[in-house]
Amino acid sequence: MTAQELILEAERLEKKIARESFDGRLRLQPALHAVIRRLGEEGANVPKRLRRLDAHLCDELIEARFDNMPV
Repeated sequence: MTAQELILEAERLEKKIARESFDGRLRLQPALHAVIRRLGEEGANVPKRLRRLDAHLCDELIEARFDNMPV
């Protein structure tokens, strides 16, 4: 995939994430992260909003893991 195709894929995922439930967003995070990683490897400029979305989803994923830990 070219950098432009990767950006289009990331934007498609961004729109899909916006429509998903909490669990759906968490399931899509690895795909978004992979596209962002590939963009970086290609030397492309990753839009800040996509980096922020990925970071936010990572935080939600970590929080969800701790919510299920017994105390």
